[in-house]
Amino acid sequence: MQTTPEILLKTVFGYDQFKPLQREAIENVLKKRDTLVIMPTGAGKSICYQIPALLFPGLTVVVSPLIALMKDQVEQLQEVGVPALFLNSSLSMDEYMENMAQVTSGKVKLLYVAPETLLTQRLFNLLAGVQLDCLTIDEAHCISEWGHDFRPEYRQMIGVRNRFPQAVCVALTATATPRVQEDIKASLHFDASNEFITSFNRENLLIEVVPKNNPLAQTLELLESFKDQSGIIYCFTRKQVDVLSALLAKKGYSVRPYHAGLEDEERKRNQELFIRDDVQIIVATIAFGMGIDKPNVRFVLHYDLPKSMDGYYQEIGRAGRDGLPATCRLLYSYGDAQKLKYFILEKEEGEIELELQRLQALTQYAESDDCRRVTLLGYFGEQYNAVPCGMCDNCLGDEKVQVDITILAQKFLSCVKRTGERFGAGHVADVLLGSQNKKVLDYRHQNLSTYGIGKELTRKQWLNIGRQLVQKGLLAEDGQYGVLALTARANETLKRKEQVLGVLQVERATASLRSAGEVEYDASLFELLRRKRKELADEENVPPYIIFSDRTLVEMAAYYPQSGANLLKVSGVGTVKAARYGEDFLNVIRTYCSERKLAEKPRPDGRAGRAESPGRAAPNKSTAGNRTTEVGEAYNAGETIEELTAMYAVTPGTILDHLARFGLDGNPLRAGEDLLALSRLRPEMQQSVLMAFGELGAERLKPVFERMNGTVNYDELKVMRLVYLSRKRE
Repeated sequence: MQTTPEILLKTVFGYDQFKPLQREAIENVLKKRDTLVIMPTGAGKSICYQIPALLFPGLTVVVSPLIALMKDQVEQLQEVGVPALFLNSSLSMDEYMENMAQVTSGKVKLLYVAPETLLTQRLFNLLAGVQLDCLTIDEAHCISEWGHDFRPEYRQMIGVRNRFPQAVCVALTATATPRVQEDIKASLHFDASNEFITSFNRENLLIEVVPKNNPLAQTLELLESFKDQSGIIYCFTRKQVDVLSALLAKKGYSVRPYHAGLEDEERKRNQELFIRDDVQIIVATIAFGMGIDKPNVRFVLHYDLPKSMDGYYQEIGRAGRDGLPATCRLLYSYGDAQKLKYFILEKEEGEIELELQRLQALTQYAESDDCRRVTLLGYFGEQYNAVPCGMCDNCLGDEKVQVDITILAQKFLSCVKRTGERFGAGHVADVLLGSQNKKVLDYRHQNLSTYGIGKELTRKQWLNIGRQLVQKGLLAEDGQYGVLALTARANETLKRKEQVLGVLQVERATASLRSAGEVEYDASLFELLRRKRKELADEENVPPYIIFSDRTLVEMAAYYPQSGANLLKVSGVGTVKAARYGEDFLNVIRTYCSERKLAEKPRPDGRAGRAESPGRAAPNKSTAGNRTTEVGEAYNAGETIEELTAMYAVTPGTILDHLARFGLDGNPLRAGEDLLALSRLRPEMQQSVLMAFGELGAERLKPVFERMNGTVNYDELKVMRLVYLSRKRE
């Protein structure tokens, strides 16, 4: 039987279908046409040269900038039975010579090398003696002086191309502005018609920018949402990395530092511990991450402002590479921006203008009230129209309208006072919520009059109230420990002589494996499968994701496959891995299901088709995403708002947002009485709001809010918008 790209995709890599533009790029490479591939992290760039490498009779050389990246990719290929090797300075002389002999013998299909290695006479001689079919240049943005990671050696790749004219050339990157794209093509003498550029959008990433006021407390708050999950925290300086990682370790977190100032051995060990899931959190400078392909990073936190939009996009791109939901949060302060500006002005004259342009783009992004994806993707030359995206802070929150928070402020200030002005915002919030944690009980704060009086808000909302009171000068905060104390102005508020206006933060969940377009799965089984994966990985001395990704384990925990044939239907399970690990995982699933009398679940019929047209993929055919469509169709099928809220483990507001996007995208909405029942407005006010939507449209709530002179809050407007959309199509 003839081997095809589709057969290799399934049998070797374990996937049922290609992602957008993968098949088209592969066909172009197989026709020996030089090819530029620009796809975001996790979109499957590597498949675009790895499958042709298996179909070409000769060798494919892959130029890669980092030793760790080469090692990682070669390990993954060897795990699925692909003969791949690397040549770099990490090898002993004997290992180096053995690998060269393997290449000469024709047993190797993919050879990974650094650009410096490829430019040596020894490599030229080696490659002159074999059939070189493909030269792949990974991280191709390093070619461009306009890129954020320019490397002079990459500029010399055109000389290698000229030396081996029979080899097709493939250039790949995830981060390239239009200017960098043109520079890559010009440097490699590429034909512009042979480029395959998908959307830069990473739908699974929840993107947030948060005002930076108490970064340590804000970091701890995020870590509490991701217990026992992998994450990266980026800091601007080595000193900050050391201080923060030590603080987190002292608080019991599984954490290691990473920066260029550490000894090579320690830096390498810390990275390896993180990759193998022996350490959950890495605190690092931007030096970390480019050399790894760890797919299960569930959060990326920027403790400090990154240096550029290019760097920021690449750094958040290290989250959620398995396609599962991940959270990316940037702590932003004007002071950080000024600090970066100071460092820029110290640079060489020729660098200053470009660096200041990059800083301006970054600060405009951080301070914007628009959808984060509009600004971020616009920087890379892509127009994003699916607003609201439903996965950024600006789209998930209401318009930032000031409301009266006097009563809430009084509760918070009073609690600060009753606890003796000796604690931070987190402890104050715990007292207000009536927590019975050890610290509250040790200080006997359960006996205070403010204990449990704040249950109308969540902990996150109370922390936000606290930050606003600091910003308004009603509370003073100790910079090192975050202890809060009342100011003179606070007494006026407590005496009810001063009104306090602020923003009441809309509560939303962090992106979780269960809540953003993914299948419902058995969390207990998932954890057992994770343990089995770690056990096997340790035995084979490889990172756990080399065995199977989190996405693959999620599918196992969702469908309970109990036969070899059904295991092969799981995404990411190819024939080699099924033969090597199948029984180990099937035994875990069978035992679990037997004890609980669980049966296999049928997989849903049908899968989304791949993009068919060549060139740039249309990034947004519809403003409704997968989860939005799913929620809309479930509602139309008869599910109530309450049932959908429970089904997806989200707030009612999130369901209302999904239904609004579904309706605004042109889909019909069931006109159920349960919608109107959610509104607490008087009938005459409901009619006035519906008339306002009829005149002003339903795309934005703010014009209707202003038409109603602020007398109808945004929660009510969300409900009435759905009533309007459902009646509009009756």
